[in-house]
Amino acid sequence: MAKGTADNPHTYPQGVTCWIDAQVPDAPAAAAFYGELLGWQTRDALPPEVPASYLVATLDGHDVAAIEPREGEQAFWLTYVAVDDVDAMVPRAVDAGATLVDGPHDAGPGGRWAELRDPEGAVFRMWQARNRLGSQLNNAPGAWNFSDLHTTDVARDLDFYREVFGWEVEDMGPDAGATIKVPGYGDHLEATVDPDIRVRQAGAPEGFADAIGGAVGLTGEEHPHWHVTFSVADRDAAAQRAESLGASVVSTDEGTWARTVRIRDPWGAELTLSQFVAPG
Repeated sequence: MAKGTADNPHTYPQGVTCWIDAQVPDAPAAAAFYGELLGWQTRDALPPEVPASYLVATLDGHDVAAIEPREGEQAFWLTYVAVDDVDAMVPRAVDAGATLVDGPHDAGPGGRWAELRDPEGAVFRMWQARNRLGSQLNNAPGAWNFSDLHTTDVARDLDFYREVFGWEVEDMGPDAGATIKVPGYGDHLEATVDPDIRVRQAGAPEGFADAIGGAVGLTGEEHPHWHVTFSVADRDAAAQRAESLGASVVSTDEGTWARTVRIRDPWGAELTLSQFVAPG
């Protein structure tokens, strides 16, 4: 579990996925839904005089995600990738095949962002952090676990991200997709917010500490997107709670390391809830 503190905040090197937010038509209702489901508290990060809102979610006092109003579109979760200089990175991404959707824009003192669509159509944002560094609690029940790229052509799309962010990709086989790694990220975590990462991952494959997510081919009627997963203590209880709050269950899975349920929230955004299970 990676947890930042006031004295030792969780920082994100360039190329690491660092933040997520839900883009929904009814932000207050979504805040209530996710608060009940994941235990979040929310506060508006924008000053009262600004005619907009950006609801930052906290868990045990740590920033974990946000909810942003987005009218007239299907609700969805957005994943942010940390960059050192968003204005320099946008042309690099466009030259590699991305489409600029919006920005770059300042987000007040928090940072600067741009929204792009990758060559296969998955939308993501770049984030140049200032005061808002990214998620400060990961892999704990109720917090963001990771984001996976769901895309039409895995190899072609990952070539784009490799060119732009320098990612390393490990092919896990035709059914398992690929693991995405940022070289040196494990060393960064060990030196900052997660000093026990090597001990905890002693039985994991070499380089696992550098992993930031994965990539898989599309299934069913999916469109290319960055899919978010949250940790929960009990998958079945979380699924029942989600349904009682107006969500629907899309699918469940029993994996070697996790029991998961994919849900669709009341506004149509899909996400996965994952309960860690030790094998054996």
